[in-house]
Amino acid sequence: MLAQIGVVCVLGAMSPGPSLAVVLRNTVAGGRLRGVMTGLGHGIGFFFYALLAVSGLAVVMATGDTVFWALQWGGAVVLVWLGWQFLLSEGGEVADHDSGGREGFVAGFLVAFLNPKILAFFVAVFSQFIEPGLALNDRLVIALLAGVIDASWYMLVATVIAGTPLLDILRRHAWAIDRAVGSLLLLLAVALLLRAF
Repeated sequence: MLAQIGVVCVLGAMSPGPSLAVVLRNTVAGGRLRGVMTGLGHGIGFFFYALLAVSGLAVVMATGDTVFWALQWGGAVVLVWLGWQFLLSEGGEVADHDSGGREGFVAGFLVAFLNPKILAFFVAVFSQFIEPGLALNDRLVIALLAGVIDASWYMLVATVIAGTPLLDILRRHAWAIDRAVGSLLLLLAVALLLRAF
């Protein structure tokens, strides 16, 4: 069971989306440390969602509960805030050395934790493997596996990109990257809000 869940989590982490965009943007803006910390924060947010899903909270939230509504709105607000920050960025404020580890961590965590699509992903995946009455230790292991896979993937992406000439190319186009990522996040926020109605 763990191997199957692991494969699905790897494929989910590798799919492009706002998480990858934020990791790439933070790596360009702050170097390897900021990108790696963004990946770590994302993995921890991912772990919490996995634990919620495995523990059955997802069933309550899927019924239109206030918690799910609050997470949808919270996720949209974070996406709007991040998108706006990227759109306002000058694109030239790129560090020559690693910086902004804490900022990267917070951005990664919020993008993961306030994204109800991740919860929907876990509900879909875990419903195929999880049985009622699963022991707490087993739930923790499954959630930890998902979080470690997610964090490892994004930390690897940040590390590989920061160690190649590709980072210099991306830095030269930092303004365009910020605008593209900001626009993508704002569009995702609008889509999230439209689904809430």
